[in-house]
Amino acid sequence: MYFYWVMLAVAAALASAVFFARHAKKQGFGSDEMKKFSDMIHTGALTYLNAQYKSLMLFVMALAVILYIFIQPLSAGFFIAGALCSMLAGNIGMRTATSTNAKTTNACTESVEKGLRTAFSAGSVMGLLVVAIGLLGVTLLYLVFNDTGLLFSFGFGASSVALFSRVGGGIYTKAADVGADMVGKVEQRIPEDDPRNPAVIADNVGDNVGDIAGMGADLFESYVDSIIAAMAIAVLISTVYVQLPLLVAAAGIFASLAGILFVFVGRGKIEGILNNGVFVSSGMLVLLSYVIVSYLGLSMGILYCIVAGLVGGVVIGLSAEYYTSREGSPVRSIAEASETGAATTVITGLSVGMISTIIPVLAVCAAMIASYSFLGLYGISMAAVGMLSILGMILATDSYGPIADNAAGIAEMSKAGKKVRERAEALDAVGNTTAAINKGFAIGSAALTTLALFSVYSAVVGLSSIDIMNPLVISGMFIGGLLPFVFSAFTMNAVGSTAVKMVMEVRKQFKRKGVLEGRVEPDYNRPIEISTNAALREMIKPGLLAVLTPIAVGLLLGTQALGGLLAGAIITGFLLSLMMANSGGAWDNAKKFIEEGNLGGKGSAAHASAVVGDTVGDPFKDTSGPSLNILIKLMSIVAIVFIPLFL
Repeated sequence: MYFYWVMLAVAAALASAVFFARHAKKQGFGSDEMKKFSDMIHTGALTYLNAQYKSLMLFVMALAVILYIFIQPLSAGFFIAGALCSMLAGNIGMRTATSTNAKTTNACTESVEKGLRTAFSAGSVMGLLVVAIGLLGVTLLYLVFNDTGLLFSFGFGASSVALFSRVGGGIYTKAADVGADMVGKVEQRIPEDDPRNPAVIADNVGDNVGDIAGMGADLFESYVDSIIAAMAIAVLISTVYVQLPLLVAAAGIFASLAGILFVFVGRGKIEGILNNGVFVSSGMLVLLSYVIVSYLGLSMGILYCIVAGLVGGVVIGLSAEYYTSREGSPVRSIAEASETGAATTVITGLSVGMISTIIPVLAVCAAMIASYSFLGLYGISMAAVGMLSILGMILATDSYGPIADNAAGIAEMSKAGKKVRERAEALDAVGNTTAAINKGFAIGSAALTTLALFSVYSAVVGLSSIDIMNPLVISGMFIGGLLPFVFSAFTMNAVGSTAVKMVMEVRKQFKRKGVLEGRVEPDYNRPIEISTNAALREMIKPGLLAVLTPIAVGLLLGTQALGGLLAGAIITGFLLSLMMANSGGAWDNAKKFIEEGNLGGKGSAAHASAVVGDTVGDPFKDTSGPSLNILIKLMSIVAIVFIPLFL
């Protein structure tokens, strides 16, 4: 019976995705200038994505061969299936998004509400495709093979794509962003998205490859991993409990559709409408979960675990919103510090990020303790499933953000007029506000999903506790705690070194006669090439570190040491990810607060300092921070998949 309900949910998601894609396709591009810049962004994004996928396929095939030889042939097939599903969702979603940015700009010539619906319809395609493909893949593989252990290889494939997509996309977007800002804004004092800036197209391309394809792959991984972990733990309970995560995920699709519909047909003020859509989806999920649990005659503790996960995600999101909102005192404190120079801007931003970890950690602890008290390890896994079940809505709002951002950029580049630019910027502001809650869900779900995966690993290898008096275990914990810092060093350095090349290229082009005066069009392709080549090259080291380290520790030091490694990585990775994401978001909005006319506005000394803080925060919030969520999940799932070698 569960299969039919799951397939009905998948069919509803796919049909809705088709509807929203057609709605976006029907909208007009506007002027020739709008279409010109849109086509450049669209082409640049797909060129990068195709190149990345070619590199990824080499990695996927190499790992598939290793799994085929050392684990089992079916494991290799499941791994490839997970990677392909993640790539498919990301590719289709980004095609839709990059072909809708100018249409959103054009819609803003009529009204801001029409612009919202145009951008959100394209974002909804990405959100619905991810949950439909993820749930369909897990369900069909379980139905055919009836083996939850093999499903971890499917998750491993999804995790591998997620890491490279997040790291590569993050390096691409932030190198272009830093290069464009440091030369354009700080040195030449020209507006953001000014068409005279050679890096402006690469910057807009980066928004898509990092925040749409990268975020989509990240949350696709969390989504399928949380479902798989819950199913694996439930094997020791009963078949009904194995199938329950699939039913809750199906309910989450219907709940997400309710939230999406709420936003799409909404009227009135656009401020807060996306967040309200998330709350509608959350409430609908609780209601549908109650119906499922009651119909199956199961313990209401399951419902309480789902609620604990949802509440934990919302609390983390609201905390992130407080620490990164322009209306909050933390961001105001960074803006005020900018009046005394870039150094105080950076110092204050770091302190804001560090203090912002308190509430999320307590929220995760509360959700974990509450769910464990109801149903043990299975309760923790169901809390993660509950938090991620409304991923369709979460990812729709998250994908909306880069589309609105691109729309504002195209309005500036195409000289669409002040009114259109202001409307597009209003849409972008709505996306920035919602992004905080979305990142809260992403970080919180990563923590709970990793804990669920760690529980599966511990159960399989018989690890009932972490003995810190064992030198092998404590060595594993130190190595695990070290990894997020080394990983972040790789990704931060990649952004920095690529940004140097970008700055030099932009300066070089500005020296060409007529570029700064606007008489000669800059060479937009060269910055795109710089970001593309660097992203493809620099994503290799962090990816290999994440895959090879747990295998090496498991082979050389044993399963207990590997358990220590996973525990150490979860703690430092979660905290470092929170700190980086919130510091970066706070620096960004401190800059925007000043640009609104406060503390001297654009062109002031405070603004110059705030731009420096923002550029430091760019790789924090969009490269290293988000990638750490994938790192801790990927290492956990690698440990599970390769357990036969360690034993």
